[in-house]
Amino acid sequence: MIQIFMDDVYSIRTFRLDDKDRLLAQANNSRVSAYLLDAFPFPYTEQDADAWLAIAIDQSPKTLFVITENDQLIGGTAFYPKNDVYHLSAEIGYWLGETYWGKGIASKTVHTLVNYIFTNTHLIRLFAGVFSNNPASARVLEKNGFVREGYLRKSIIKRNEILDEVRYGLLRQDWMDAFEKA
Repeated sequence: MIQIFMDDVYSIRTFRLDDKDRLLAQANNSRVSAYLLDAFPFPYTEQDADAWLAIAIDQSPKTLFVITENDQLIGGTAFYPKNDVYHLSAEIGYWLGETYWGKGIASKTVHTLVNYIFTNTHLIRLFAGVFSNNPASARVLEKNGFVREGYLRKSIIKRNEILDEVRYGLLRQDWMDAFEKA
């Protein structure tokens, strides 16, 4: 099992079967799913949780993680390595249960995930897409050194609303330079 502590309370770790009840409780929220791809459904059912846990627990190498408070699931984060000509890049993502919004946990999570990726993989570039109606997520990325690289107009259809997507990127060298200065 991988577990990386952010501080005395929060960590990211690999999924376990006993995360199921907390996953259902945090993920089955229309406000949480509003900012995520449709692959993260609402309602979030027991079958969805079982399917996700089967994937997350069996995958290798591990790229899917739980965000925890005192080792209890409060959200999730992941990185998705790309292939072909993009094989040195990965997309990152993160979500938190609604009661954990606005507490700085997402920023700590992204910092921890990025540090893990750049310390343990050969990847040189990370990127993330943010729905234009989610400025809080954009701030999380910006606080962690991600740079706005593009704006995809009317590229998302979520709940019958057409949205723009803001694309952010971070290079390993920029992260390492900032880390050395800190």
